[in-house]
Amino acid sequence: MTKALSNVSAKIAVPTIAPIPAVTRVPLYWLKIAIAVLIVLLLSGYVARNLIFGTPVEAHAVMKGELRQTVVASGRVTWPQRVSVAAEVTGRVSHIPVQEGQQVKRGQLLIQLEDSTDRASLAQATTAVALAEAKLRQQREVSLPTAQETLRQAQADVDQTRLQLTRIRTLNNQKYISKTELDTAQRNLDVANSKLAAAQLQVQSNQPTGSDALLATTALAQARASLQLAQVKLAQDTILAPADGTLISRSIEPGDIASAGKALMVLAAQGETQIEVQIDEKNLAKLALGQAALSSADAFPQQRFNAEVAYINPGVDATRGAVEVKLRVKDPPDYLRQDMTVSVDIETAQKPDALVIPTGALREASSDAPWVLVVRNNRTVHQTVTLGLRGDENVEVLSGLAAGEPVILASTPLIKADQHVRVTLPP
Repeated sequence: MTKALSNVSAKIAVPTIAPIPAVTRVPLYWLKIAIAVLIVLLLSGYVARNLIFGTPVEAHAVMKGELRQTVVASGRVTWPQRVSVAAEVTGRVSHIPVQEGQQVKRGQLLIQLEDSTDRASLAQATTAVALAEAKLRQQREVSLPTAQETLRQAQADVDQTRLQLTRIRTLNNQKYISKTELDTAQRNLDVANSKLAAAQLQVQSNQPTGSDALLATTALAQARASLQLAQVKLAQDTILAPADGTLISRSIEPGDIASAGKALMVLAAQGETQIEVQIDEKNLAKLALGQAALSSADAFPQQRFNAEVAYINPGVDATRGAVEVKLRVKDPPDYLRQDMTVSVDIETAQKPDALVIPTGALREASSDAPWVLVVRNNRTVHQTVTLGLRGDENVEVLSGLAAGEPVILASTPLIKADQHVRVTLPP
């Protein structure tokens, strides 16, 4: 059995493992050379393609369309008048029936001062006027008729004593009566004449142009002046709104002492709403009265309203190099408030069929000879242009370009004049 096993074992062939061939390793040096050659081939192909077909570049076609030239500025809402409300006299505030931000009408009560003393003075002055009027009426209705009646009696006494003197003189001539009686009659006539003269003066004094009448009239005028002064003083205790408007500030409370002349409230008088802006003086030539503008408040940027240029200051602020411009808002929205910040776009010019290019295509725009790179026959050309209106995104070209010609933006790198290019126009 053991022998049999040994025979079997002798017949089993042991497999031999073939040796693994060595892997061929490419040196790193040759790998770098291969990559460099590949890059050179790619660059050469790119350059050759650009030389043959032109460098690819994006351009914008010169187009015809509507162009609006605008001047953009920011400013604040103003009213033509801002009135400081102050007391004319010093006094304690009794009550204030209005609040800040309230709309008020002309003549509406704003501040009431204590007025009990002035009311008493007014009552006294009213009584004085009534007394003076009564005295004048008494002079006209009593004193003058009494003086006239006294004058008539005095005239009658003079006539009677004169007749009596004549009779006595005749009797004295006839020696019927003594010289003493004649002297008495003469003295009676002299007394009667004196009374007549006094009565005449009294009547004259009570005439409308006489001294007594003038005294009564003057007293009445003085009483009325005192009454008017009392009324003025009482009125000064009541501070009324000088115009329709909105109260934008208040610095007084009931119980405070209001000093004469010190501003207690500020009233934005109602009227034409305006926007005041400062515009760079370089835009002065573009501005004109009546130009339309589109405005929006910073607090409500989505809501727009119309305005128009109403005033251009003839002077220039040298410190800021700016010109003050005021715009009229004919239909102000309800949300506009005094001193609210707003932005305006003033339309200074407009053309419906202008030849325009993008502003970004313009080079040396502030020089005397602005120019663009225009593509003609697949080559870039340095083309000087004459400019017209300038908008925010586009500028008008008056000469130098034709509609449809492609121009290259100034921000495009590595593109120069007289270069072979292949133009791609944006959709």
